[in-house]
Amino acid sequence: MVIYNKPIRDKIPEIIKESGKNCNVKKLDDSEFLVQLEKKLVEELAEYQESKNVEELADVLEVVYRISNLKGFDLDKARLEKIEKRGKFEKNLFLIDTRD
Repeated sequence: MVIYNKPIRDKIPEIIKESGKNCNVKKLDDSEFLVQLEKKLVEELAEYQESKNVEELADVLEVVYRISNLKGFDLDKARLEKIEKRGKFEKNLFLIDTRD
């Protein structure tokens, strides 16, 4: 038996069963799940930092989008507003200092 105690994607129980194993899952309410997703975000980011595998960023984004949804926040709208006001990160600019 392997103990995970972490949030999973919706199809993971089916995938586990198809592999011939059994699993126990429980459904958390939104506030409980939010707490667990915030921990999961740290885990997913650490996985990317360690591996540098850009595919890990898809997991980071999925967690971020669900956190945003649970908090009733329109992440896409906020992102577009920030792009309009402050731009993107496309020019690889690196601020060294400012002066008066």
